[in-house]
Amino acid sequence: MADQEKEILEEENVEEQVTAEQSEEAADASGAERTGEETPQQDENPATEELGEETPEGEDPKTWAEKRAAKKQAKQDKKADAAKEKIAELEDRVKRQLAEFENFRNRTEKEKQAMFETGAKSVIEKILPVIDNFERGLATVPEDQQGDAFVDGMNKIYKQMMTELENIGVKPIQAVGCEFDPNLHNAVMQVEDEELESGTVAQELQKGYTYRDSVVRHSMVSVVS
Repeated sequence: MADQEKEILEEENVEEQVTAEQSEEAADASGAERTGEETPQQDENPATEELGEETPEGEDPKTWAEKRAAKKQAKQDKKADAAKEKIAELEDRVKRQLAEFENFRNRTEKEKQAMFETGAKSVIEKILPVIDNFERGLATVPEDQQGDAFVDGMNKIYKQMMTELENIGVKPIQAVGCEFDPNLHNAVMQVEDEELESGTVAQELQKGYTYRDSVVRHSMVSVVS
């Protein structure tokens, strides 16, 4: 019986010691919170918290954190510079493509215009012999028949055709009395004429025409020798 009482007293003493130790730890923690001090478990390296790396031995944690932050900022700046360079490269590529497209469009427009003019000149060349026949036929009409209805009708058709040709840019080449120009005139013979200077067109054998400043047919002329 005495032994059992002794064991009970020992267990009560142990429980009182544990309770006292827990009370002291709680008091220490409460005091640390009131004074603003960190407990050992909360005392961690800022650099380790932020960057996940431990501060080298003998290195000031604050200095180490600043170095790591500067290194991180340098990496971000490098990425930003690379992005700007890529954007500039893409912008330059777009400008080049736009310039190439503009050149292509201008070239295509010129080619289309050249093809149109070539086709128009081909049609005009086929119409000019009809104009020549009108002029030859009207030139043979006697003076006393100039007022006939038929002749008057032919004159009106001829004038209408010449007006329409002029509207699209077809013009006759001036020849008689002008200085011979190989770009406009085709000399088929030479003549003597005391009233005209040498190299002057004396007679037009076939009328020439231009279309938008380009020659469709040269004038066939005789030139004073």
